[in-house]
Amino acid sequence: MDSSTGTAGPYNPALERSIGSATRAMLDLRRPDGHWVFELEADCTIPAEYVLLRHFLGEPVDAALEAKIAVYLRRVQGAHGGWPLVHDGAFDMSASVKAYFALKMIGDSVDAPHMKRAREAILSRGGGINSNVFTRFMLCMFGVMSWKSVPVLPVEIMLLPLWSPFHINKISYWARTTMIPLMVLAALKPRARNPKGTRIDELFLQDPKSIGMTAKAPHQSPLWFALFRSLDIVLRALEPLFPKKLRRRAIDAAVAYVEERLNGEDGVGAIFPPIANTIMMYDALGFPPDYPQRAIARRSLELLLVIREDEAYCQPCVSPVWDTALATHAMIEAGSAEALQSARQGLDWLLPRQELKVKGDWAVKRPDVRPGGWAFQYNNAYYPDLDDTAVVVMALDRVRRHDGSSNYDAAIDRGREWIEGLQSRDGGFAAFDADNLEYYLNNIPFSDHGALLDPPTEDVTARCVSMLAQLGQTVEGSPALKAGVDYLRRTQLAEGSWYGRWGLNYIYGTWSVLCALNAAGVDHQDPVIRKAAEWLVSTQNPDGGWGEDASSYRLDYKGYERAPTTASQTAWALLGLMAAGEVGHPAVKRGVEYLISTQTEKGLWDEQRYTATGFPRVFYLRYHGYSKFFPLWALARYRNLRSTNSRVVGVGM
Repeated sequence: MDSSTGTAGPYNPALERSIGSATRAMLDLRRPDGHWVFELEADCTIPAEYVLLRHFLGEPVDAALEAKIAVYLRRVQGAHGGWPLVHDGAFDMSASVKAYFALKMIGDSVDAPHMKRAREAILSRGGGINSNVFTRFMLCMFGVMSWKSVPVLPVEIMLLPLWSPFHINKISYWARTTMIPLMVLAALKPRARNPKGTRIDELFLQDPKSIGMTAKAPHQSPLWFALFRSLDIVLRALEPLFPKKLRRRAIDAAVAYVEERLNGEDGVGAIFPPIANTIMMYDALGFPPDYPQRAIARRSLELLLVIREDEAYCQPCVSPVWDTALATHAMIEAGSAEALQSARQGLDWLLPRQELKVKGDWAVKRPDVRPGGWAFQYNNAYYPDLDDTAVVVMALDRVRRHDGSSNYDAAIDRGREWIEGLQSRDGGFAAFDADNLEYYLNNIPFSDHGALLDPPTEDVTARCVSMLAQLGQTVEGSPALKAGVDYLRRTQLAEGSWYGRWGLNYIYGTWSVLCALNAAGVDHQDPVIRKAAEWLVSTQNPDGGWGEDASSYRLDYKGYERAPTTASQTAWALLGLMAAGEVGHPAVKRGVEYLISTQTEKGLWDEQRYTATGFPRVFYLRYHGYSKFFPLWALARYRNLRSTNSRVVGVGM
């Protein structure tokens, strides 16, 4: 039975008022064509890089916009003097260097109190020498550091065969689209125009031009890193001897690759770093600002800006498909006639965004699979993802069940077919590719962030298992579903939780997997479900909610550490417990009471903390929609399950 339906049960006026208020708020937040899109906020580095890009290109100063970005950058400065990766987070060197550089570029005096605090915080932690590779590349182009401080990235990599140990299709989509234009920049070594001549030598304890390569990152193997470091030394010596014709051919191949994926005003990969690198690549190659491909790439960045009355920032990307798909599930769960109609409108907006023609980069390893996925952004044909696709398909199926309509049958079938075709050989599912398992590549000097790959993860696998099970597949009859469930059983941690790659963190992963195991028919008394449910109960905060911090991604994680409550993480924990059959548990009642008591007069929830993940330990996200649709979803599900006899969640998530 779908948990959004059921016979009449105990009436809870406060719960009904909360659901009604949240539903009305969600209806008011729709765009005119029926879809939802909420702000997607990262850390200070994206708006800082936007400012630095404008000065790299020597564009006319937009003083009003820069002043608003400066207000934002000052507001998110941490109490420690530097800038964190998350709200109230620890000092981060690269974020702090970029934010300081951008503020100085905008015109903040180095003697201003906030700049002095930032400089002292940076220098007390060793200075700018401890910046990451991406920051170093930027500093090289501004002439602050020398090119000997960054790894050699020969653009000739574009010409390597697929069987070579390092091929561009052996790394993740985000790394691929970022690195290819960066390789052209590394070959040309352009110098930023920097009309103001701004420098940040004061952030270093030594001459920044004297700094050599980065040290081994904590996640890297000493042996592998030493091997790749030696290779870097050899390449650095040989690079000047590379034939010019070969380099020209490689640059042409890189430009052709980028131009094939320009993606209109949504940009290369539809994410900020590759778009910015592409613009700089065109500039370095001598293409003028009005060159059509460069101009359209430049316009795509303006679409990422969020400009308010007093401040502004730049988003890393936009999330309309993800937001709409998840909001649709919440509205289906809410269940009123108006909510269901809004869900249908949202799905009708999503339907034509299914990619049925373009065989994206995923087809390199799965050439015989037909396209059929959805991307995260408005348009990103080469890079649909399995997570979005599974969530959209489950929403389509729920409305199909409710209406008895066949309008979505073809889309559901193609989405399922594509996801099954992208299952990795270990039984898991990754976000964008299959079998992206070349783990040794995370040891190259460039990969100090440790996020070069897109391997299968517990949360995405759970979503795909949920979808297959909701569509009627069984462990006994479906090899794909069985392999997925086996993967999830193998990856449960001893404490009972599962890792969350794309959401923070073990609460997110555990919610995702409990939904999947329930949908796949695993008995609620199975030890794997019991341990997970007990873990969720044990991590509940005294206020009745749940919270988890970005520090849970540290390499020496030894178990859950308490963190302040958030509405979205509370909703995930509640949804996970209800999927495990615990709708009547006192912890669930307390969690529901927490959400009701913290709802604002507008029907929504305030959430400053970051609860999503771009790259663990490196880059985090604050989805402004998470605190809006997830609590509604959890509250409505609680009401619906309390109104049924079976109290079993009958859908995949």
